[in-house]
This record gives sequence, C-alpha cells and structure tokens, in this order.
Amino acid sequence: MSVTWYECKVKYRKTHETGEQKVTTEAYLLDAISYTEAESRINEEMAAYTSEEFLITNIKVANFSEVHPFENSDRWFKSKVSLIAYDEESGKERKTNFYMLIQANDVKEAYDNTIAAMKGTTGDYSIPAISESPIMDVFPYFTGEEEQLEKFKVLNKSETTEAEDVNTSDSSEEEVVEESEVV
Repeated sequence: MSVTWYECKVKYRKTHETGEQKVTTEAYLLDAISYTEAESRINEEMAAYTSEEFLITNIKVANFSEVHPFENSDRWFKSKVSLIAYDEESGKERKTNFYMLIQANDVKEAYDNTIAAMKGTTGDYSIPAISESPIMDVFPYFTGEEEQLEKFKVLNKSETTEAEDVNTSDSSEEEVVEESEVV
C-alpha cells in the first residue's frame, strides 16, 4: 500500500534558547489517508509537542516517494533521484525522477544516506540534487498493529530458537556451528 505524505505548516509561539518567545511557522510531515485525518493527526502531535496555542496554516500533499530516518541526525534533506532506463524502441535513455526525504546532519551525509537507501536498487540511478528541507519533524502513522506484529515476531523467533536448541543438542558440534552460521 502506498503512503501519502502530508506537509503541515503550523504557526505557534516558540521559546528559543535565549528564553525569548517568537511566533514561528514550521513545517511537519505526516502520513495520513486524507486531509481531514492529516489535520486531526497534526492537532494531536502538536498538542503533545507544545502547551501554547497553535494554528494550522496549510496542509498539502508532499511529493515524497520515500522517507528515510537515520539515527544521530537532526535535519531533513530532499534528495532528487533519477532512475535511468534505456528505451530500446527509440534508442534513448529515459529518466524518471522521484524525491526522497533523508535525515542527515549535512549535505554530504545526506548524499551518503541516499546511497544507503538506494542500496537494493538493481537499476541505474543518479542523484542530481540534494537540498535542505524546511521540515522540522516527521510523524509516521502507527496503528499499534505494527508493535503487536513486532512482539509476535520476537516471540515467534525466540520459540523457534528454543526449539532449534533442543533439536541441535543431540547433534554433533559441527552441525551446530553450521546451523548457527545460517541463522
């Protein structure tokens, strides 16, 4: 299922490091099914984020195909990726562009993280542009089912590992080593 990302601009009074309060407008990204759900979700997220009153000034569909958060990064970058395909009928190269939102600390790291995100791609591609995005934070959609699925996977894996331990205890030491390398 394809994810639709919405960019929401929120205006609120923000306290800066100096203790000074200023009215700022910041952009946030979240995935939702509709504009109505996006508005509801940004209200929930911002209510948890700030105790001040806030105003949602704009909601629009963002043109990001993928969003890739990376640990120890604090800024978001918009990476333009061009997939390159060869059209055999016309004999020309065709480029299909899409945009990824990549988390990084600087442009070089954003480039490296884009390469890491594209690692499994079998076709040719190029990265013609990377620019810093005004997005302050990303709020992905979680229904709670994902957490339950992860718990199930962990429980199922531990049960499988226990069963393998019982089965391999009678085996020779060589077979145990080979089986642990596969897992």
